[in-house]
Amino acid sequence: MPLVIEHRLRIDAPAQTVWEVISNLDCYPEWNPFIVACSSTLAVGDPIRMRVRVLPGLAQRQTERILAHEPGRRLCYGIPVSALGALTSRRSHEVTALTPERAEYVSRFELDGWLAPLVSLLLGHRLAAGFESMSLALQARAEAQGND
Repeated sequence: MPLVIEHRLRIDAPAQTVWEVISNLDCYPEWNPFIVACSSTLAVGDPIRMRVRVLPGLAQRQTERILAHEPGRRLCYGIPVSALGALTSRRSHEVTALTPERAEYVSRFELDGWLAPLVSLLLGHRLAAGFESMSLALQARAEAQGND
């Protein structure tokens, strides 16, 4: 059974502002408590290199692949299915305009494969807390920028 972590937030900022926060990877260290460094071209198939703080005081390197990119709307990256099917992941950010000054943000993470139950048992609560902290920080950053 896959591990699924999803957050939906209404953000009091234009959808374009929310998207700018998501896609400006260079600024992640300024606001993101979970992904503390990130770089990529965001082109489908290209790598996305991150430093992720799953454990307190430790940011581990993580390299994944861009799986989908619809500028202004959706970014998805993850670990493709391996030959042994041990682990696969998909992480997506989706932004939808609700009004000219309000957006919905959906953060979704899926982890599957025969190792997923073990990872879920060992790190599931930390991953859930990390994705939640990132979503709330993204909301705060976008709302602050949207009110400038």
